[in-house]
Amino acid sequence: MSATDVTSSAADSDPGPPTPPDPVAPPRSPVWSRVSHLVLPAVVYLGVRQVGLLFLAWLADREGSRVSDALRSWDGEWFLAIARGGYGGVPANLVDAYGRHNAETALAFFPGYPAVVGLFTAAGLPAVASALAVSVVSGVACAYALARLGERVRGGSRRAGLVLVALFAGSPMAVSLSMTYSEALFCALAAWSLVFTLERRWVPAGLLCAVAGLVRTTGAALVLAVGLAALVAVLARRDGWRPWLGGVLAPLGLLGYLGWVATRTGSLTGWFDLQERGWDSHFDWGRATVAFAADRLADGRSVMEVGTVAVVVLALVLVGVAVRSGLEWPLLVYGVAVLVMDVGANGMMASKARLLVPAFTLLVPVALALARRRASTALLVLAGFTLVGSWFGAYALTAWGYAI
Repeated sequence: MSATDVTSSAADSDPGPPTPPDPVAPPRSPVWSRVSHLVLPAVVYLGVRQVGLLFLAWLADREGSRVSDALRSWDGEWFLAIARGGYGGVPANLVDAYGRHNAETALAFFPGYPAVVGLFTAAGLPAVASALAVSVVSGVACAYALARLGERVRGGSRRAGLVLVALFAGSPMAVSLSMTYSEALFCALAAWSLVFTLERRWVPAGLLCAVAGLVRTTGAALVLAVGLAALVAVLARRDGWRPWLGGVLAPLGLLGYLGWVATRTGSLTGWFDLQERGWDSHFDWGRATVAFAADRLADGRSVMEVGTVAVVVLALVLVGVAVRSGLEWPLLVYGVAVLVMDVGANGMMASKARLLVPAFTLLVPVALALARRRASTALLVLAGFTLVGSWFGAYALTAWGYAI
């Protein structure tokens, strides 16, 4: 072997200087991981809602009004009055859409939210502070349910759950979640009921569904979703007696209140009669909504009304996205039922965007898609969505002069 061969062989076998190890990120503290996991849904929800309140404060100042007045306006005054004095203690200055007030008018408003507010006022807290506190706490409770929902669905993750919380809190008319309105309480009950439904925990799902039926008529959509899921479990002979009990419990709240109003009014359709006489609200299979959309898109004079049409159209698109993405059918049934109840009814057209706030399940496919994008992309989309939604809600309560 030549000297050259020996030198080449030695060079080939020489490993050279050792390669420095790849940098390794310091391990996260288990305590910090648990704390962040625990608090992030609340932080995301309250942070996004704070942006909405800042927009509201800005526009209220420009319009010469007060944020406190905006947060308790319109239906909020009815809920506060019922919380203070019950259905018989509502002052005569609160009237329906035609300026009328009688002993039955207040029965159009479901008792769940004012009953919870009344518990706080009975302890000595002011009614407005109690009502706002119930809405804030309920909104946070809903955020935790949505975070869990984002993990439970197919393809879900913790990140998807947090994105879903942000979409919900920043949606158009999410300002109602911060008002003396029943939206936040209902959404919390509905979201947890749906979580338990997916987890096949039928008894808590049915119980929460029953309570939600005492809060809003939208409880009918939840009864449909939970009831059908329980029925499927019964027919498949899964989970023993639990789906039977959950399915029986689910409609009790809604049917109980409608039955009570029927006895008070002397009519089986008493609650629906009150809605039609007082607010011209009845189910017309969407004819009034279509006419409203065509008229407002033709003249385009009202930002609020054109925006409302855009929100409804967006919700319809989201139904198609949810179907195509294979959203779990109980969530799809619930979201579609909320949409049908809203779009299919006559009445206050400017309220349609607010009435879609509980249709949060239609946002799940969007949350899943955003969670798979780069963090910077997801944050930019969520920031833009929050800013637009916050402005729209603030505009509705300040510049828009009619009920929402």
